[in-house]
Amino acid sequence: MNRTRSLLVVVMLLVVAYGMYPHLKRLVQRPAGRMQAELTTLRLSVKLREGDLIFQTSQSAQSQAIQLATHSPYSHCGMLLRQGGEWQVLEAVQPVSITPLEQWIARGKGQHFVVKRLRDADQVLTPTVVRRLRDTGRRYWGKPYDLYFGWSDERLYCSELVWKVYHEVTGRQIGRLQRLREFDLSHPAVQAKLRERYGRQLPLDELVISPVRMFESPELVEVR
Repeated sequence: MNRTRSLLVVVMLLVVAYGMYPHLKRLVQRPAGRMQAELTTLRLSVKLREGDLIFQTSQSAQSQAIQLATHSPYSHCGMLLRQGGEWQVLEAVQPVSITPLEQWIARGKGQHFVVKRLRDADQVLTPTVVRRLRDTGRRYWGKPYDLYFGWSDERLYCSELVWKVYHEVTGRQIGRLQRLREFDLSHPAVQAKLRERYGRQLPLDELVISPVRMFESPELVEVR
């Protein structure tokens, strides 16, 4: 009871301080999972900045293979943007698009996520740079998702999209690029997914950027 009361107090303060009445009004119409995700978004709003990166464990069909091959629970990521007064996530799904943050959170396993930011964001992410991040991200909208994890700009997967947007705008490499052969491809679930995608011709020398390499980048710090 005390925890619920405290949560309601936080929400009401946010409503008063940031004019979030429309958000609160929508809460009563949400399923339980979406309601919790939107409450989380409200609490986070005062801490977030455009250009922040957000990571989660996806519940997609390929998530387990990604986790096993990269030795990380994080299998999906995106970039936070502000649009129409609300937080959105630029992400490579099918197709590349933006998703309301509360929907993005609700979609992840256990609604767990981590937000990270450039270590020197105060100096690098000026209004001009943030606008360029936004504009560059928009150029990729509608591009198909890349099931084959190639390095072409014609199709993109989640970490590739975020890596390329940041690199183009800031020159930063958020995470170390690897070759496919550097991942742990030994698990049967990984091998099954590789056979499904590539047959017998594995592109072992293809450049890849994984969510975990971005997550572990020394360029980033966690937003708490």
